[in-house]
Amino acid sequence: MKHALPVTREQDFAAWYQAVISEADLAEESGVRGCMVIRPWGYGIWERIQKLMDARIKAAGVENCYFPLFIPLSFFEKEADHVDGFAKEMAVVTHHRLIADGKGRLIPDPEAKLEEPLVVRPTSETVIGQAMSRWVQSWRDLPLMVNQWANVVRWEMRTRMFLRTSEFLWQEGHTAHATRDDAMSETMRALEMYRDFAESALAMPVVAGEKPENERFPGAVATYSIEAMMQDGKALQAGTSHYLGTGFAEAAGIKYQDQEGGQQLAHTTSWGVSTRLIGGVIMVHGDDDGLRCPPQIAPHQIVIVPMLRDNDEDAAIIAYCEDLAKALGALDVFREPLRVLFDKRPTKAATKRWGWVKKGAPIIIEVGGRDVAGGNVSVLRRDRLYNEAGKLDSAIMARDAFVSDAAAMLEDIQASLHAEAKARLSANIRRDVTDKDALAAAFNGDKPGWVEVEWSKPTGDALDTVVEWLKGHKLTLRNVPLDAAPASGACIFTGAPATERVLVGRSY
Repeated sequence: MKHALPVTREQDFAAWYQAVISEADLAEESGVRGCMVIRPWGYGIWERIQKLMDARIKAAGVENCYFPLFIPLSFFEKEADHVDGFAKEMAVVTHHRLIADGKGRLIPDPEAKLEEPLVVRPTSETVIGQAMSRWVQSWRDLPLMVNQWANVVRWEMRTRMFLRTSEFLWQEGHTAHATRDDAMSETMRALEMYRDFAESALAMPVVAGEKPENERFPGAVATYSIEAMMQDGKALQAGTSHYLGTGFAEAAGIKYQDQEGGQQLAHTTSWGVSTRLIGGVIMVHGDDDGLRCPPQIAPHQIVIVPMLRDNDEDAAIIAYCEDLAKALGALDVFREPLRVLFDKRPTKAATKRWGWVKKGAPIIIEVGGRDVAGGNVSVLRRDRLYNEAGKLDSAIMARDAFVSDAAAMLEDIQASLHAEAKARLSANIRRDVTDKDALAAAFNGDKPGWVEVEWSKPTGDALDTVVEWLKGHKLTLRNVPLDAAPASGACIFTGAPATERVLVGRSY
């Protein structure tokens, strides 16, 4: 069977991923290594993610704000563990002016050197901590909960669009609390927000859990993540939530007067998701014809394609499509107005159809002269593109019946994408591995999935030894699932009694 993309997932998953991004008009190279231009369809998906996530953030009482792109180097130096974790990825501004060198080149002006270098924001704990130290004076000022939608820069050596780029877009929430219990409650609330968002809005099943010590955010006391399984069996860390303890508060001076008049350090948290989610959606839902976009985040949920012939029927077809678009636009789905596009571009209908197939529009409607005469529409569902004979599964429906069923059809597509991905995730987690040799052997196949094993939570040199062994097999510890079964044996790495169960896998 011929497909719309030049390469299939089976042939080369990495090349397929890049082909989806290109053919679906999601993003393109910018001329700066590691930085991408996000095209309208790709950015439209990000705008949908922003809108749905922002509503959840605000519903929790978190307020949006904005902090500077440039952060003084001295802010990072106050938090040694934090700066050590990001030092190799920091982009630094040292001069504020360029001059011509007389040879046709521009160079930094030696006289314009900054007194203190500025770091281009890799994350905002330090600069937000400085602000919190001013805003928090009394127990009455707590909890303080803010979020920003912004770009960040982490200078990556090996980049891949959406998954690992030098500049990316994200949201980062930061909160300060009077007690550890309050801060931990917020950390877990954010984690559950991300889990629910991934499952419901992205139709992307995930495993929520705590990261092992070696995978913690630099300077954090505890880090929690949601992990998604891609179609090649690899894991993608799709969101994180961190309990930072009082370390950041001590470095930034976030103190408050308690009800007894004493001075206390605040307990802080941070949590975030990024445009990496789009990469996850591609690799969870995409097929050999392009992206399959979950209806909740599709910029256009239904696209109407007129089949024009440059004859007397065209006017009637256009009027019919306009009336159809109006009727669909009056509907609600997922508690929002249905998003419909009438594609009027002067391009061949087949070209437009396959363009929208590659972009992953959930429903594509084609309307020709016969459809107008019969009061029908031709309906193509992107979640099941072909019938059993390998032909495009385009169903003829009465126009009014389709309008009545459109919202339910979109909800069914959302559910079917989730169910397909959930079945894949469940089928590709093994729990029967009891020693390291068997663990290594489990990852010899093309699509190994993950393995959940007994774990004794080692620290120090013992943990370093485990991590080195894992690196030698190109494996990583993902997280300790919150819903894992209780530990019941010996840790496969140390032989000590296990205290929990941890997921092991290959990752992006």
